[in-house]
Amino acid sequence: MRPALFILPLAALAACATPREQCIGDVTRDLRILNSLIAETQGNLSRGYAIEENKEVRTLRRTCRGKNEDGSTFRFPCDETETFTTTRPVAIDLNAEQAKLESLLERQAQAKAASDQAVLQCIRSNPE
Repeated sequence: MRPALFILPLAALAACATPREQCIGDVTRDLRILNSLIAETQGNLSRGYAIEENKEVRTLRRTCRGKNEDGSTFRFPCDETETFTTTRPVAIDLNAEQAKLESLLERQAQAKAASDQAVLQCIRSNPE
């Protein structure tokens, strides 16, 4: 849910990135996602519960204005769609969440070592 929030702005910037920056971004993507998941899990543990986000859509009936060819205005009924996010607390198994955090931390260490090597390869392959 949240990793996407971090990836979308990076994808927009990727179009402007140099080949070296694109390579580094690609090889560190998994590590960034793991870091985000670790932060979320740590937050869950410190709060004692998780936060669930739900997207909801509703249609609102509005009165819109239009303009005739002669310049006069008129009103008419129209629908406007609104999307909003709601959050609610969700009970979690703290022991399972702690185990998940430990697993993520182990995976993060492995991903960090792998991405460090891959970043060096990107730098060698794409000197600036």
